[in-house]
Amino acid sequence: MTAPAATPSVDRHRASPFLRACRGEPGNRVPVWFMRQAGRSLPEYHEVRGSGSILDAIRVPDLAAEITLQPVRRYGVDAAILYSDIVVPVAALGFGVDVAPGIGPVVDQPFRSASDLRRLRPLEPELDTPYVLETVRILAGELSVPLIGFAGAPFTVASYLIEGRPSRTYAATKALMHTDPSLWHALMGRLADLAVASLRSQVEAGAAAVQLFDSWAGALSRPDYEEFVRPHSARVFAGVADLGVPRIHFGVVTGELLGSMAAAGADVVGVDWRVTLDDARARVGPGIALQGNLDPALCLAPWPAVQAGVRDVLARNGGHPGHVFNLGHGVLPETNPAILERVVDLVHAEGRADEAAR
Repeated sequence: MTAPAATPSVDRHRASPFLRACRGEPGNRVPVWFMRQAGRSLPEYHEVRGSGSILDAIRVPDLAAEITLQPVRRYGVDAAILYSDIVVPVAALGFGVDVAPGIGPVVDQPFRSASDLRRLRPLEPELDTPYVLETVRILAGELSVPLIGFAGAPFTVASYLIEGRPSRTYAATKALMHTDPSLWHALMGRLADLAVASLRSQVEAGAAAVQLFDSWAGALSRPDYEEFVRPHSARVFAGVADLGVPRIHFGVVTGELLGSMAAAGADVVGVDWRVTLDDARARVGPGIALQGNLDPALCLAPWPAVQAGVRDVLARNGGHPGHVFNLGHGVLPETNPAILERVVDLVHAEGRADEAAR
């Protein structure tokens, strides 16, 4: 089988520890980056962020690029994650989505019927989200490490559009799923198309890897996930396969879904802190790299406890080359940045990423 052609951004960073780990190749160290590493806990972030919705900041390329760069300078991480949000495409289409401080995505008029599908036309990135592409282009020229682009997975975005705000039960989402499967799959298909268009545009602008955030897939049983969700996530991964960039799949409380998530077609599966890395590797099977999985709350503890937690994650990986160190979810806002600096130093100093250690 002919390998997908790599983009210039991948060629430039091909030997980077992050991309090597995503490909399961031995490297000189375990790479590390943090979800939500840009912002929240960094004082320099609060100095430049300003007030208003995160969507306002994302629409200013110079600002979004600066926020993306800040943790790379501060922590010395091996990859940068684009400063953006999973609802940017649907917001750009005029669906009436905003990100309320302290709450998350909120929708003026939630998705309720087939007529709402008209509110989800195809995304034209150069016209709808040119600010995102300009941010990526700025970063592609300035970063010394690979840039990770991302999108929201169809299920997680659908849950916001249907519930109208973050939910603990996803009752309305599950009700639509089971009451009108035809409408459900039509909605998921539209959202999969949006994710593919957004991810492709980010890679073509300079991103060297992509992550699909299915943050709330853990609310589902495995049969429901496999019937109603996985086919659409698989469609997203297939839609960017020809670009030759690593594809990461992440969710929370997805221990029971890890094998099913791996089957969607990702190269890397994110693992939250509820499943140990060695158990996770047994569940996803061979040929898939893992990302994770220190408990973010542990980073609020004294350093000896954090140090022990980092070493346990590394030990459970057992030197497997397909490991990207990360937290099991995003950085908590009260985290001391100095702790994360020490985490990066420790992973780089003690992490092993060689075939001989497997």
